[in-house]
Amino acid sequence: MKTIKMFFTVAIMLVTVSFANAQSDKAQRTIGIKTEVIKVSGTCTMDKRRIENAANTVDGVKTADWNEYTQVLTLTYSVFKKDAADNVQKKIASVGNDTKKYRADDTVYQKLPDCCHYQRKQS
Repeated sequence: MKTIKMFFTVAIMLVTVSFANAQSDKAQRTIGIKTEVIKVSGTCTMDKRRIENAANTVDGVKTADWNEYTQVLTLTYSVFKKDAADNVQKKIASVGNDTKKYRADDTVYQKLPDCCHYQRKQS
């Protein structure tokens, strides 16, 4: 009788653990990688290419995807490069697009193609 109780206890535990593992988001979870969203101003496909290229040149960045409709950059980077997100914002501002934290230099912004001129907030 004791053996049967032990068997059912172990069986229930295994089923519970297997269901718990099935519910976890293993595909979304990657050790050492952080995802962050950053507001970046822009208007067109040329901005998208410029923003993503600038972000991808920063050390530690794994992927950078900017959505021109929401003006949000989704950035994945190594957690071991703690300043990667800040460096990305600096780099994007240096190529002419304003970020949440940094404003692009006016002379660089003026050199952008006309289609890339977006409404800038006053500083």
